[in-house]
Amino acid sequence: MAEVDVVSLCADLIRFDTTNHGNGQSEGERDAAEYVAEFLGRHGVSAQLLESAPGRANVIARIPGADRALPALLVQGHLDVVPADAADWSVPPFSGEVRDGFLWGRGAVDMKDFCAMVLASVASGLRPRRDLVLAFVADEEDRGDYGAHWLVENHPELFDGCAAAISESGGYRYHVPAADGRKVRLYPVGTAERGTAHLRLTARGRAGHGSRPNDENAVIRLVGALQRIAEHRWPVQLTPTVQAFLERTGAALGVPVDLSSGDAVDATVAALGPAGSLVVPTVRNSTTPTMLDAGYKVNVIPSTATAQVDVRVLPGAETELFSVLDSLLGEGVTREFVAHQPAVQAPVDSPWFDAMAAALRAEDPEAVVVPYCMGGGTDAKAFTQLGMACYGFAPLALPEGFPYRAMAHGVDERVPVDGLRFGERVVKRFLESC
Repeated sequence: MAEVDVVSLCADLIRFDTTNHGNGQSEGERDAAEYVAEFLGRHGVSAQLLESAPGRANVIARIPGADRALPALLVQGHLDVVPADAADWSVPPFSGEVRDGFLWGRGAVDMKDFCAMVLASVASGLRPRRDLVLAFVADEEDRGDYGAHWLVENHPELFDGCAAAISESGGYRYHVPAADGRKVRLYPVGTAERGTAHLRLTARGRAGHGSRPNDENAVIRLVGALQRIAEHRWPVQLTPTVQAFLERTGAALGVPVDLSSGDAVDATVAALGPAGSLVVPTVRNSTTPTMLDAGYKVNVIPSTATAQVDVRVLPGAETELFSVLDSLLGEGVTREFVAHQPAVQAPVDSPWFDAMAAALRAEDPEAVVVPYCMGGGTDAKAFTQLGMACYGFAPLALPEGFPYRAMAHGVDERVPVDGLRFGERVVKRFLESC
């Protein structure tokens, strides 16, 4: 059988327009899932294709390991992507075009690159030590109701024996300056994620004429609550992952680390320069007002007004956060969850993390591998409910100055061809050695 090129394979995946429009509306996921299932079958791996709704397809496969007594590892990625407006792009977003040493297209880094690395590893004769469960899922770019969360709720038996999982958002190369002028190649591996709590606030008051005084104006009550929330400065809270990131990154860069107070932590983060930007969103909880809705006529004071707030919660901080948040709402304002997914926290010091670091250093001996906490979220929030330690590990070699963090969901999304091949080598090495 001819050798499979990970770049061509990723380009094939990009050419499936798997745009997830949200609110249950998507396209192309079934076609991409059939391609993946057929590819696995051609390379000796039997796969199941499970639809949660018409067209919302997920692919699951299990590869037996040499030692069946070892706990299994879940390797999971999503096939859907966010929308892309072709008018804004330098190349058609679903062309999978290779240009100037990069593979271009929606999903190139989020996250069809990782899916291609896993498939290419299988095609190259992957021989794992332990059982691997492969999951290529739908709907990550919305709520996961048709993908990971649906699988966890309806087919948990497919993941029997899985002690850990790997997926997107970690293991990529990040060039950062050290205190002595050296450039350090930092590889942050995701060991935690902030929890997601999207809230709807509802202010209730007395309806009336806009020309008359009204001390029970729902709009004013809502605006007051939002102002208090927006102005509240959440204190620094160091989780094990964030503390380890600061200490290990500081040591690698030769930057003194002081974690004795909130102000000291902020100063340490600033002193880390570009590396500090990786941790800025995760030293605190955050509460960000994002949507407003009130009234139907300019001269009518409405009886209700609503807003939505994007709340991101550090592991272990939820009870305290909501206690404080409730105190900020004020009279006549209540809250309810629109979406609520817990934070993720995996062990920083574990054989899983050590194996990821070893695989990276085997391909880049100067790699400095550190844990980090993701500010947003992934399908790890679903799989952690099954007791798995979930890690962000989708390795890439990136050129200095490459705006990797702007690629996901951005215009002209692209991945370096050499970096993709580096990632495949690292992934295969890890899957065979962990």
